[in-house]
Amino acid sequence: MQYKTIILELIQQNETLHNRLRRERNLLATVERIALELKAGHETWLHRMAATRPDEGAVQVYYRAFEMALMEMEERLLPGSQATEDATLSPHEIMSLVAARSPKK
Repeated sequence: MQYKTIILELIQQNETLHNRLRRERNLLATVERIALELKAGHETWLHRMAATRPDEGAVQVYYRAFEMALMEMEERLLPGSQATEDATLSPHEIMSLVAARSPKK
């Protein structure tokens, strides 16, 4: 998972925050720190969901956990975020989102 790429994209969507971090020369350090938070949030949700949804497949739980962690980050980073508690993405939609944000080889 490219947590740093995803976080950088979210920060770039918040123009005020992005400009301030660039001006203060804190962009890279902030991306790295928040990417670690996203990863930790993903792992927390993964453990929580694996324990409460043992009948769901591992892949489905993995992507749902990622979706929850990502929505939390969007709420923190994006002004007027459209992320809501009840919004859900399919695993295919999440993979498309990640693929679109991943660096091309």
